[in-house]
Amino acid sequence: MHTVLAVVLPIFALILVGYLCRKTHRLGEKAASEINRMVVWLCLPALLFKVTATATWGQIWQPGFVLAFGAGCLLVFFATLAWRLMQRQTLVEASLDGLSAAYANTGYIGIPLCLLVFGQAGLEPALISSLIVVCVLFAVAVVCIEIGLQVEKDPLRAVLTVLRALAKNPLVVSPILGALWAMTGLGLATPVLHFLDMLAAATTPCALISLGLFLAQEQQGRKTGAWPLVVIKLVGQPLLTGWLAFKVLHLPTLWAQAALLLSALPTGTGPFMLAEYYQREAGVVSRSILLSTLCSLVTLGVCLYWLGV
Repeated sequence: MHTVLAVVLPIFALILVGYLCRKTHRLGEKAASEINRMVVWLCLPALLFKVTATATWGQIWQPGFVLAFGAGCLLVFFATLAWRLMQRQTLVEASLDGLSAAYANTGYIGIPLCLLVFGQAGLEPALISSLIVVCVLFAVAVVCIEIGLQVEKDPLRAVLTVLRALAKNPLVVSPILGALWAMTGLGLATPVLHFLDMLAAATTPCALISLGLFLAQEQQGRKTGAWPLVVIKLVGQPLLTGWLAFKVLHLPTLWAQAALLLSALPTGTGPFMLAEYYQREAGVVSRSILLSTLCSLVTLGVCLYWLGV
């Protein structure tokens, strides 16, 4: 439990800083949106570009782990998406809820937690899971949202409109450019790497402060529906991923344990960033992040006890 507390408590501290800054009027009512825009247009694209541009095939070629963790994420996303659509939500709202139920905080919590639990060997599965979450799951959610925003009746025009929107989206373009750069084998110059590192390092604190600022404002729209997403994220996803890792794919012990632990992480700030970016109601998304992070103190402790690590 001490390990989990050491990693999770700073998250609450950053959210609280944002909350207090808004309540005391140190930051204005538009601060949440403006800080989030900085994250979406500068910090997160720098992180995505750097991760994909510096990744090697040897690092990410772990097909069993990729299948177990990736399938767990995507199955939870699409199952939640279908469930919300059956409740007559729009495709945009359902996509954001699906992302809230599947988007694990692999970066800020997953990497340090795996290093603490598994040592240096835990860095590789944490990095691979981060690539899956921020590059694959995020991109799938963005595509679904862009499709949901289109009202074109002509299917061809609708497809072209979606493709144009995706081509302008920094969260889709940056990892693709990073992957293309990695294929050249040129590497990144030291000044460029430092520039990207400085921007990337601001992603998590800025996103969490923005979340705190948002929570301090009067919430409009839906205020219920977060708890089912929290249960799916903290219970459903790790059960599914653990079953795939241990029972179906029979992964080596470390990789199976890492897959289970990483899938049990609380919701990251990605869904909130997308909700703000697309100017959608973020009440349920923000509550999902906050509640899942709080409840993960218990669920991660249970996972660590069960794994015996």
